[in-house]
Amino acid sequence: MPPTLASLVQHSSLKLVVRAGEDRLDTPVRWAHVSELADPVPYMEGGELLLTTALTLDAEDLASMRRYVRRLLGAGVVGLGFAVGVNYEEIPPALLAAAREEHLPLLEVPRRTPFLAISKAVSAAISADQYRAVTAGFEVQRELTRAALAEGPDAVVARLAAHVDGWAALYDTSGSVVAVSPDWAARRAARLTPDVERLRARPAPASAVVGGTDDRVELQSLGTGRRVRGALAVGTAAPLGTAERYAVHSAIALLTLTTERSRSLQAAEQRLGAAILRLLLEGQADHARTVAGGVYGGLLDAPFRLLVAEPAGSEPAGEPALPLLAEDLEAAAARAGEAVLTVAESEHRLVVLAGDDGAVVTACGGYAAREAEEAGIVVGLSAPTAPALTAAAYKQAEQALSVARRRGRALVEHEDLAAGSVLPLLADDAVRAFADGMLRALRDHDATGRGDLVASLRAWLSRHGQWDAAAADLGVHRHTLRYRMRRVEEILGRSLDDPDVRMELWLALKATEEGAK
Repeated sequence: MPPTLASLVQHSSLKLVVRAGEDRLDTPVRWAHVSELADPVPYMEGGELLLTTALTLDAEDLASMRRYVRRLLGAGVVGLGFAVGVNYEEIPPALLAAAREEHLPLLEVPRRTPFLAISKAVSAAISADQYRAVTAGFEVQRELTRAALAEGPDAVVARLAAHVDGWAALYDTSGSVVAVSPDWAARRAARLTPDVERLRARPAPASAVVGGTDDRVELQSLGTGRRVRGALAVGTAAPLGTAERYAVHSAIALLTLTTERSRSLQAAEQRLGAAILRLLLEGQADHARTVAGGVYGGLLDAPFRLLVAEPAGSEPAGEPALPLLAEDLEAAAARAGEAVLTVAESEHRLVVLAGDDGAVVTACGGYAAREAEEAGIVVGLSAPTAPALTAAAYKQAEQALSVARRRGRALVEHEDLAAGSVLPLLADDAVRAFADGMLRALRDHDATGRGDLVASLRAWLSRHGQWDAAAADLGVHRHTLRYRMRRVEEILGRSLDDPDVRMELWLALKATEEGAK
């Protein structure tokens, strides 16, 4: 504890006597300062014990002393030490009355006690308090280190919460709580996820203070580089002291070490993942399992999905989006105890293998819904597959990715394409241009008023070439319809007996219909 007025009064060699403000002696003293100025306030920082002999004060005027005492209190002065036997044999009644009215602690300093002795006592007490804080900090550091080595991050969080007499929580890269202590703080920690996400958007190291006076929370980012690897929240009822600050800094260092993998390990995992993916794409599933060993658990022994993600366009300013997506998916897998294989094929392509209907696939959908469009990412997701069919799944993911890019969507699953219609795919400028070119001669003919070839062609194709049914739909004789179809063949120079021609004409009609999407 720092020195207080009470500890100075109890100091046997100082012989200080309390004359006013007895109820405020537990106030900490930051420094002892000597001043004979009538107005020392401009030179005060707050927390000082002011020592004076009243050399320049009008100490016998009550109104003047009231103004003097009030200014001292307004500047944060915690006490006034008055030396008797120098300029005054005793404390002037006006000063004593003003101090008692305002409850300013007033200490009588005997003549044989020099101000220097009081200053030394305060300085020694402050130094001793700082030494105790540093010593306690080193002890906490040793305890947290032992906890990190023996039990992991959860133990570090629990020990830290106990040392700061509050609560602590650890967040992963996605802002989800992965450890909290005590248990009652879990709900409070979860409410801070938006604050953690804002902290994550800033370059590391970053910090923030949130909450009110009864629950002050400090947020600290974790990570050695510019990218935030996680966050630590520490909640206390009051600002942290020196010893508590040491404990927090030690916890940050240890949690950074336990949550951030070395670059060499990351590079090794990338090479391993790339080798496994290459073997799978080459159809060598058994060799891929041998190379994977137990690193990826049972990922290759059950149906999995293959995900391909790319930037939608040029990367936005700031943190590249693909590495952040990879970290979010890896964090989701870690929380669920699932295996996931991520491979950065290039700076602009991420490939992920994850269990079918697992936490990673769910997290990917959530990421697309919340952030992918803003971050400028498009994602294609294959249908569930087996290792032997990885190459086909890769093609499915690429096809889904292409559709996602064309439709302006963040995520498209290949299964959705197979279950839907091919007609939305016609909403493409190149397809429309082809359709317009193919039908232009027929439309030009109709524009002259010499017939209705486009409508007749549409009716005939929709009835699969059945003359009577198509003619009935148009309200014309079947011979009239036959004549129109011969004119279509003549104008286009193509035979309607060719199924490819029929298909192309039908798709051209659908692509140019008003409202085609």
